[in-house]
Amino acid sequence: MRTYRYFLLLFWVGQPYPTFSTPLSKRTSGFPAKKRTLELSGNSKNELSRSKRSWMWNQFFLLEEYTGSDYQYVGKLHSDQDRGDGSLKYILSGDGAGDLFIINENTGDIQATKRLDREEKPVYILRAQAINRKTGRPVEPESEFIIKIHDINDNEPIFTKEVYTATVPEMSDVGTFVVQVTATDADDPTYGNSAKVVYSILQGQPYFSVESETGIIKTALLNMDRENREQYQVVIQAKDMGGQMGGLSGTTTVNITLTDVNDNPPRFPQSTYQFKTPESSPPGTPIGRIKASDADVGENAEIEYSITEGEGLDMFDVITDQETQEGIITVKKLLDFEKKKVYTLKVEASNPHVEPRFLYLGPFKDSATVRIMVEDVDEPPVFSKLAYILQIREDAQINTTIGSVTAQDPDAARNPVKYSVDRHTDMDRIFNIDSGNGSIFTSKLLDRETLLWHNITVIATEINNPKQSSRVPLYIKVLDVNDNPPEFAEFYETFVCEKAKADQLIQTLRAIDKDDPYSGHQFSFSLAPEAASGSNFTIQDNKDNTAGIFTRKNGYNRHEMSTYLLPVVISDNDYPVQSSTGTVTVRVCACDHQGNMQSCHAEALVHPTGLSTGALIAILLCIVTLLVTVVLFAALRRQRKKEPLIISKEDIRDNIVSYNDEGGGEEDTQAFDIGTLRNPEAIEDSKLRRDIVPEALFLPRRTPAARDNTDVRDFINQRLKENDTDPTAPPYDSLATYAYEGAGSVADSLSSLESVTTDGDQDYDYLSDWGPRFKKLADMYGGVDSDKDS
Repeated sequence: MRTYRYFLLLFWVGQPYPTFSTPLSKRTSGFPAKKRTLELSGNSKNELSRSKRSWMWNQFFLLEEYTGSDYQYVGKLHSDQDRGDGSLKYILSGDGAGDLFIINENTGDIQATKRLDREEKPVYILRAQAINRKTGRPVEPESEFIIKIHDINDNEPIFTKEVYTATVPEMSDVGTFVVQVTATDADDPTYGNSAKVVYSILQGQPYFSVESETGIIKTALLNMDRENREQYQVVIQAKDMGGQMGGLSGTTTVNITLTDVNDNPPRFPQSTYQFKTPESSPPGTPIGRIKASDADVGENAEIEYSITEGEGLDMFDVITDQETQEGIITVKKLLDFEKKKVYTLKVEASNPHVEPRFLYLGPFKDSATVRIMVEDVDEPPVFSKLAYILQIREDAQINTTIGSVTAQDPDAARNPVKYSVDRHTDMDRIFNIDSGNGSIFTSKLLDRETLLWHNITVIATEINNPKQSSRVPLYIKVLDVNDNPPEFAEFYETFVCEKAKADQLIQTLRAIDKDDPYSGHQFSFSLAPEAASGSNFTIQDNKDNTAGIFTRKNGYNRHEMSTYLLPVVISDNDYPVQSSTGTVTVRVCACDHQGNMQSCHAEALVHPTGLSTGALIAILLCIVTLLVTVVLFAALRRQRKKEPLIISKEDIRDNIVSYNDEGGGEEDTQAFDIGTLRNPEAIEDSKLRRDIVPEALFLPRRTPAARDNTDVRDFINQRLKENDTDPTAPPYDSLATYAYEGAGSVADSLSSLESVTTDGDQDYDYLSDWGPRFKKLADMYGGVDSDKDS
């Protein structure tokens, strides 16, 4: 049989009131004065069962934002095993247990220690248990229950943006969408109307409206014109509780800008414009600016200008300045005051971008009249042609007239003009001009072969105003006259073989002519009359401005005649006929069987006494041999001068002498004689050194004899003996260092380092006998005893 135990949980919200049972299915206003009881059952096997109730036992409600001074009472835990003797202990665990929710472990009373905020945490899940204090074992299975926080309207609506920015085209229809605003409420949207937001407009009427439920802002006024007002500030309110009294609210600002549309046509501020321009203005010169005003902005205010009609339609042009939207009137063609002084134009300004829905307002264009007056300018003379081309024969005589140029003043005054030649273009003064009528004539003889074209410049200047002048190029072509004879194209020197046959071609001739006849060159070739009868060669004209030289006989002998000079006459076929005589040199040469030249010089028979080639070669070889011998001799002498020769074993080189002598002080001038270090025989012997060639003769300087120093002499003799008997020594002593410090000083050591080894006092009285230099030292050491005695 199963045993049931009951676990009662009593909830008490607010201050203690008389308790009675009530369902928890609906929320109460204020603090409920009814006790709610939770009854749980289980057995020792931790099985849970619940008594049948009319409400959900595991879900309870508390109001958020409790403002009482005491802890808020939540409920009471009670087990049917509790006999009131304190043997049971109640334990609470889960969300906020021990911190937010505390329990009296003896009575099972649960309290909330802090104010609860649904927006922070709407639900708390807790677990309750009763244990035996002595054994620590649970007497009831652990039960779970939920505390749900009831919402109150404690949060106002908040917009997603503090400030909204929106645009809408001007002249929009009523109800045109502008922007949508959104506000959120942190309260519980599923309970009551705390989170139900309603929108309304506080500022911005009658221009705009807002939908109460969606927050969509729309236009509310027809034909809002940007040119009248561009900026609008709208304030929108969001209120919870469905907009009822007592609800919380929040506001936001919406800045709305009307964007421009092309609803204004361009308009000229005046109907007529007047400008002036000199007739000398080149094409492209700006004359003036006109501007039509447009109330629109951006591309809607862009204006295009055009000339629609007028007398100067082809003389002027108008362009648009894209930065200032001005129309610039420019010159299109050259103007002439003498032909037309005033031009009238009609200029039109229009918008390139048009809104079709505003065409009913009229054409988006305007026009104005522009009058342009041409001012007279003193212009330079104008030549009748842009350039002149003249011709003259090269044999024309001096002062021959070639042609003439004409220029006149284009102004109404028609000032007279004088002509001159720009000498920078005619440095040699070959041509001249009549200053009055512009006739061109020669002042020197011409030569087409020297210069075919003469390019000069003629200047026309107003006599009354020399500053007004103009220039024109003059091209003079020199026509050819047959005044140059033809001549060989090159110098011809050819050869003929000794075994040549008759009628054999040995050379082809060509000619050139400096002249340039209209029908082309036609040259003829022939032998000179004086050489035609007895010549050994013939000339054959090929009729193509070339000719060939042919042999007339069989065989030639270079010993008899080694060179032939063949005069050839060349004539042209122009008028007057010009001819010249050229000489062709023909040498007789020995040739091989194929006709290739081998030698064209005769043997040396005329001068038998001359030297042969072999003799000349022998002479040259002798000269070269002599030169080589002289050079070698000079090189040997130079080498002999530089290289030393060791002649005697007794020769000693004193390249380096080391004097390691410290001396006996400033007054000791004869500590020992350094002259002993030198070889006495080398000093006494005045012989010159034989290992090198002396460059200058000099006498050795003898040193005065010094007092004998046996100590040093014995040391040096011993070292000399060791070096002489050394088998590894070099052939000669290039360097021998004899370092000798002497036998020591009679004063022994003066160092105080050794004095520490002596136990007794030392006697320094002998320092007084060493002279005045040791007086100071004697006073320092000799006065020690006196100090002790005193």
